[in-house]
Order: sequence, then C-alpha cells, then structure tokens
Amino acid sequence: MSTPPSELPPPPTGQTPASTPTQVVGQQAEPASTVPHAPPGALANPPSTQTNTLAIVSLVAGLASFVAHIIPGAGGFTVALVAVITGFMARNQIKQTGERGMGMATAGMIIGLVHIGLIVLIVLIIIVAIFAFGLTLFGASRGR
Repeated sequence: MSTPPSELPPPPTGQTPASTPTQVVGQQAEPASTVPHAPPGALANPPSTQTNTLAIVSLVAGLASFVAHIIPGAGGFTVALVAVITGFMARNQIKQTGERGMGMATAGMIIGLVHIGLIVLIVLIIIVAIFAFGLTLFGASRGR
C-alpha cells in the first residue's frame, strides 16, 4: 500500500521537489571506483579437463595392435591402422576444442605407424626369403 500525498512529509528546506533527482536506496549518482576490465583473452574458452575419447581409442588400439594378430580377419594391421586414423582425428579435435590427450593421440599414432612399418618390413623379408629359397632349391640355370 502506498501513502496518500496528503500524508507525505514536506521536502527539505531550500530544495524544491523538482530540483532533487530521485534516487533508489543504495544507488549512487556516480560510481565510487572503476570496475577493472578483464585482460584480453581472459574470457576465451578455458582448457577442458576432459580427455578426448579418440585419443584414448588411439592409444589403446596402438597397444592392442601387437596382440591383435590372433584375431582372424581383423589382425594387427587393421588395429594399427585404426590407431593411426583415430590419432589424427583426435589431434585435430584437440586443437579445435582444447581438450586434453594430445600426448595419448600422438603416442597411439606413433605406435600404430611403427607397427605398420614392422609389418611391411616383415612381409618384404618373407618375399625376399621365398625368392632366395626358390633360387636355392631350383637353381638359377634351370631354363637350359
């Protein structure tokens, strides 16, 4: 409920009601101090505390690729390839989102690449061994 105008106290002496600005309780005409501004970039996205899921997948796939040769069909090559691909994907996501896990993604990629390199090297050695064994067994001068 509001007070009727006839019951309001008179304005202070020397001031007319039109000359005094209306103030809300606790409000000041000018601030007593300035508000400090945040440094540039302070409101940017803070680094996330979450680890990128693809980085974890890359590391686990890279490590599992060495024992995945016992899986028919998939094999170690496929799992190593998954480690490399998910490692690249994870690194791109981490650069965009600021998540954690860059080291895991890189480690998964490196382990996968090393494993693929070892597989290629072993296959080349086997091909050369078969060729050398064939030359030894059947001789080079067989076509007389």
